Amino acid sequence: MIEKTDVAVGIKWISVPEVDLHVLCGCPEDAVKHLMRRGLIVPKESGGISFETGPNAILLSDVPVQSGSFANLSEFPVLQMFYRQGMLIPNHPNNTGARPLLVGNRDQVHAQSQYIYRGNYGLDSIEELREAGASEKLAQELMRLKLRFAFDKIRDTQDLLDTRIVEDKPLELRDGVFIERKALNVYEFRYRDASVMVDLNLALNETYEPPFQLGYHSIGREYFSVVHLGEGDGWDVNRPCMSSLITHQGRYYLIDTGPNIHHSLKSLGISINELDGIFHTHAHDDHFCGFTSLVSADQRIQHYSTPLVRASVLKKLAALTGFDESRFEHYIQFRELRENEWNNIDGLEVKPVFSPHPLETTVFFFRTMSESGYKTYAHLADTVSLDVLEDMVTDDESASGVSTATLETVRQTYAVPADLKKVDVGGGMIHGRAADYVDDESKRILFSHVARPLTTAEREIGSNASFGMQDVLIPARQDYAFQEAHRYLGSYFPTAQPHHLQLLLNNPIVSFNVGTILIRRGERSSYVYLVLGGMVEYMESGGAVHNVLSAGALLGDLAGLLEAPAKGTYRAASNVGVLKIPRNIYAEFVVSCDLLGAVRRKHALRQFLKRTYLFGEVVSHPMQDRIAQSMELKEPGPDDLVPHSIEGEPQLVVVDQGSIAILCGETRIEGVGPGGCFGEEPLFTSSQRLFTACCLEKSRLYCLALSTIEDIPSVRWKLQEFYERRVLSRNTMC
Repeated sequence: MIEKTDVAVGIKWISVPEVDLHVLCGCPEDAVKHLMRRGLIVPKESGGISFETGPNAILLSDVPVQSGSFANLSEFPVLQMFYRQGMLIPNHPNNTGARPLLVGNRDQVHAQSQYIYRGNYGLDSIEELREAGASEKLAQELMRLKLRFAFDKIRDTQDLLDTRIVEDKPLELRDGVFIERKALNVYEFRYRDASVMVDLNLALNETYEPPFQLGYHSIGREYFSVVHLGEGDGWDVNRPCMSSLITHQGRYYLIDTGPNIHHSLKSLGISINELDGIFHTHAHDDHFCGFTSLVSADQRIQHYSTPLVRASVLKKLAALTGFDESRFEHYIQFRELRENEWNNIDGLEVKPVFSPHPLETTVFFFRTMSESGYKTYAHLADTVSLDVLEDMVTDDESASGVSTATLETVRQTYAVPADLKKVDVGGGMIHGRAADYVDDESKRILFSHVARPLTTAEREIGSNASFGMQDVLIPARQDYAFQEAHRYLGSYFPTAQPHHLQLLLNNPIVSFNVGTILIRRGERSSYVYLVLGGMVEYMESGGAVHNVLSAGALLGDLAGLLEAPAKGTYRAASNVGVLKIPRNIYAEFVVSCDLLGAVRRKHALRQFLKRTYLFGEVVSHPMQDRIAQSMELKEPGPDDLVPHSIEGEPQLVVVDQGSIAILCGETRIEGVGPGGCFGEEPLFTSSQRLFTACCLEKSRLYCLALSTIEDIPSVRWKLQEFYERRVLSRNTMC
């Protein structure tokens, strides 16, 4: 008998109880929490030992990224098997000698093995530590610490897991259970006379989902504040992982990027495009695996970390994706922070300080000046408790552990007072404890990184935050939303005189609750809206177009000018702030500046871009305008080849009408219809082209040079997904 359960979008569960085989099929972010939610992981006790049930095998997606998100994040599912089920714990009833199975195609099994390895150890040798900038002495000290956490041995993933490579024929997993790939990401499981199919492909417009609901909140753009994005850990089914959002002078800075961080930001009415940067503590998945959210912005987000943390992050990303480390410079702008020094980031001062952990980790202290002196925030994740660290102290420099000097330095770091301090009290071997802060002189202490309620003893020392709570350290005395409005309008209308822009700016900034319809299809709106914060859904009838627009979007501009009915509906997807411009004032502005022709052209091309997966979401309207200016219309006939270049420069082709076939030699790999694209290949390989394309019918194609869009992270990331899927299809079919 084979049991199959649909767990969540992109996650299936296959169980063959007779042979004790339980397979997690698909492991995007927070897969373990979804299993817990469905009762597929539950507490159990045997021989007086408490542990959890759960999977003992993982089937990986054939493609590493789907709908812009990592499809294979097996680190926490594997940790759950090792430690919460007990499969790696000595003398545990579940440590039977049988090792967890990692199943999939050769590339993904290899990538996941390397990614799990980097998640365990980060930089794995004195040589790698030196290459990342550590002195010889520091490299020796860090390696001693790593070895102590690793029980004196760095072990390859293959020493801990069994792997099964699925190729072009049925493969036995265990005790008569077979698996066979039927198509890309489609598998059949068979046991005796029973069989079931598993399809890990996401449907059009389908995305991986979070295991919890957060509601919607409104926060202010303050001069200096901390917004609490998560207080849980990688096992908390009710709350996001520990994270914070700093507002400084109206700008947003993220601390860490854990699972489903984009959902957390959306709940606060913040789009990825509104982030100015991220401060990264370390590369464990509960602080790392939301990285794809960062690359879904339309400009490179600043990534602030010390050289050692950055090196650890890059090696894990490279293992996970198969990219060369240098390729991530196209997606993220890496900024180096000096450890143990105050670094000035546009007026916000930040000091990263070493934190003992199995891989490279820093805690952060932030400060900025107020009338009464510095206001400070300390973010201490991940930390180790002082009693655990004391047990690691040794005077033998050849042995694993830490020196007495390191212990005292860490003790002093934990004790630094702050106006607001958030600390990890997750306990165990690699997390902190509340008792270390009994004598802390900070004005307010928050305990975090824990799945359980705080104990009475912990509540006597510190408090806890709820999602979306905002601690304002220095309130704003100016309107940052107005400044954003001025910036957006200036980018839309660069030729307009300042006094003309003031005609638009001298209008109210208003807020709409999530679910509010701003403009309804078929209505003549009396207003044009400039989105200043949050996200707005745009929908056309029949579901042909459904996009989410971010800050900077201009809603109802041409329809307002022409007093025409709206072609689609604009609906608040989060709490939204807008500049509300009366239609007659907008019309006066456009006429006075002689912009009607330009507005018509931009609107027509923007409407086309809105209908595409590549450009419709996240890419802001100002960026869409930049893209539209470089687009050239072509109308080839049936059987015409799609050109690879414009005047010798590689080009991207986006289909407006008609359809094209993508070919490898004479084999058809894929058909592409309206909204689809072709031509991404030169961005990702310098070798001879694998693919050509020809029109299946008379078509309307928009062509633009690849150089126009190669620096837009969200577009490049989606093109990478297209390219990887096409290469996989080619390898299967040719």
